[in-house]
Amino acid sequence: MGAFQPIHWLLVAVVALLFFGGKGKLSGVMGDAAKGIKAFRDGLKDEPAPTESAAVEAKKDEARS
Repeated sequence: MGAFQPIHWLLVAVVALLFFGGKGKLSGVMGDAAKGIKAFRDGLKDEPAPTESAAVEAKKDEARS
């Protein structure tokens, strides 16, 4: 058996065309991946600090208790 038969080279060529063929598909895929990673990291961050009105409402709730 040979290392690569013609069908293997055809498969490699198809994969290469998908990644590198026309209109920067690879850069588009990488850009989408970067956006996904950024969204994931933003989701892991702590919740933002409460707004001033939320702090005032919390104090009112404490006073009622």
